[in-house]
Amino acid sequence: MEDLGLQNNAVRRRLLSTALIVFLCAMILANIASRMHDQLVPLYVQSLGASVEQVGLFFTITSIVPLAFQIIGGFVSDSIGRLRAVAMGSVAGAVGYLLFIVAPSWGWLMLAASISSLAGCFVGPSFQAFIAEQSTEETRGRVFAIVESLFTVVGVVGPPLGGFIAERYGFREMFMVAGALYVAATAIRLGMAARDRKAGDVSASRPTLKGLWSKLTAMYALIVAGGAVTWLFLSDGVADVAWSIASRLEPLYQTNLFGLSPTQIGTLSSVFHFVLMVLLPAGGWFSDKFGERTGIVLGHLLFSVGRIVFLLSTGFAGFAAAWAVFAVGSAVMRPAYNALISKVVPLSMRGTAFGLVATSLGVLSLPAPYIGGLMWRHLGLRAPFFVPLVAGLVVAPLLWVKLAPERIAETRGE
Repeated sequence: MEDLGLQNNAVRRRLLSTALIVFLCAMILANIASRMHDQLVPLYVQSLGASVEQVGLFFTITSIVPLAFQIIGGFVSDSIGRLRAVAMGSVAGAVGYLLFIVAPSWGWLMLAASISSLAGCFVGPSFQAFIAEQSTEETRGRVFAIVESLFTVVGVVGPPLGGFIAERYGFREMFMVAGALYVAATAIRLGMAARDRKAGDVSASRPTLKGLWSKLTAMYALIVAGGAVTWLFLSDGVADVAWSIASRLEPLYQTNLFGLSPTQIGTLSSVFHFVLMVLLPAGGWFSDKFGERTGIVLGHLLFSVGRIVFLLSTGFAGFAAAWAVFAVGSAVMRPAYNALISKVVPLSMRGTAFGLVATSLGVLSLPAPYIGGLMWRHLGLRAPFFVPLVAGLVVAPLLWVKLAPERIAETRGE
């Protein structure tokens, strides 16, 4: 029995290293902050005088900055180290929160959101690559699932907290609280980066344009090769554009048509993250047991089912059911997707790969929020929400064929 306990402890250490646990503490603080306002920004923009069409334009314009820096963020992560790249992005995020608090108009909010997005450009690729490096291929699905499950705890706490503060005290006050949490996370990240620098990480190197071009060329070859990376990229593009057309208009649809309050909108996000938190470990097991292809395809189908429930909803209970279905889809898709990407992309290119994918999807979905606003105005309030429904039904069978095990093995050169 003692030997068994030692073996279990070894497995736990292998799944979640000390560095990853400390890293997650900062991520929890930062993401409680971001989840507090994620669903409320459209309402904040509208409260400062923007129309629904202008809200869509707002999110289109603020998507430009990530396009320029996602690839750079991933490359910097590969070059100078994950922790230092995260620290750089966090400083920009803290400045963005300050601007959210003092912005006098919705035009100023565009500047705040653009600067804040730099944090995601540097933190996102580094975070994904860091997790991949802390696991083996056999356990990667479970590691991503465990981390995501811990990560989504913040989604249970942040949204209703943000909604309550915004409804009771105002949007600016809500951003003050969120900003304080984010500054605390930034302090932890700066400390980790300083310690990493003192340790003298030999894997870090000075970024060069030649190195960036070399990695981008290699990633481009993977994308156009017609293998698993190609079809993941194309399907992500379709799904991301479709989702972006609808997602930023959801709070306006729920508030303007059905009278949901900011607290209720925050609670919907809490429902999503609670279900996700509970089911993510099972999603990781599902990915390891039945293969990444099954998890990804099932996730797309469940997103379409959730969108049907959304369109049939007329009140809080119906929307909560839709968000629960979305969460089930995410629980089976996220571990599978992350595990598959880490399998088909070489270790030294993973930061650049995650950045390139994020940037490419951003380019494809750049006009999507504005298109959604135009559809709302000219085709009816429900029109934007049919787009992701159809997209999921189209993408799922295509991926079932294109992500067959033999195609994945071919991509990996086996």
